[in-house]
Amino acid sequence: MIDPAGPVPPADPKEHLARIADSISRDMDQLLAELKAPERLVAAMRHAVLAGGKRLRPVLVLEVAHMLTASTHSKTQLPPGAPQIAMAVECIHTYSLIHDDLPSMDDDDLRRGQPTVHKAFDEATAILAGDALQTLAFELVATCGHPKTPMMVRDLARAAGADGMVGGQMLDLAAEGRFGQATTIGDTYALAAMQAMKTGALIEVACSLGAHLALAPEEERQRVARFGQSLGLAFQISDDLLDVNATAEQAGKRTGKDEAAGKTTWPGLLGVEGAQKALDASLGDALTALEPYKEAAAPLQFLAVSLKDRTI
Repeated sequence: MIDPAGPVPPADPKEHLARIADSISRDMDQLLAELKAPERLVAAMRHAVLAGGKRLRPVLVLEVAHMLTASTHSKTQLPPGAPQIAMAVECIHTYSLIHDDLPSMDDDDLRRGQPTVHKAFDEATAILAGDALQTLAFELVATCGHPKTPMMVRDLARAAGADGMVGGQMLDLAAEGRFGQATTIGDTYALAAMQAMKTGALIEVACSLGAHLALAPEEERQRVARFGQSLGLAFQISDDLLDVNATAEQAGKRTGKDEAAGKTTWPGLLGVEGAQKALDASLGDALTALEPYKEAAAPLQFLAVSLKDRTI
């Protein structure tokens, strides 16, 4: 279980973040073990959730909450409900990956170095596992016992829904020409707008949820949301570069698929060097947003900079 006293200022941010990610994985393991549901359904959910990953989004929830709690209230404890909100965000993220991998979507056979859920089980089970994780996420938020629960339910629903992640996936599919004529995403503004919905919205809301948990003023919530926006863009640019530069073994998933599908990507628009410059600019914006928090922001600063040389 995540230590309710919160993390102490880390001497080694990498080790600190890894420890938080491991704690989230243990909490997710325990959560899924306690489900009273059909065995095959739970097995599919566990296959997806416990397959590894950096736990970027739930880590953002906890680190932002810790940073702002210390900044606003001079406390080091994590706010009540923080572990539940972190797990809720990870449930939403994992559900989206299960559905994105389906034959009707991105049609991927490999995720985090292992068979995708529809390959390890079957397509119907994969759909239901994703549905179950989505609804579990909102159960976790609704029962977390925090005074800002209604706002957190609202913000997570918006980020995951038609105006956010789901809408972004629809635009991404349209750009492949799935529905007849392709919808052109031919410039950086259009590409950034689509990716801000598909990828960035959940990263941004993870930061906003951390601010809600900390009962931070609206000015602080907006500042960390800007950090999340910039980090989300940087993450997607790094993901596009990974698709070009990494092997399937390094990435833990099929690479080169965006070019094969005719998708517009940052390297495709700007070239690899131009995409790297765009990544640097986005990371610069993210780090600027964290400047007021000084050493309290060290783990988040490290997390952002780590996207520069990402290999997984």
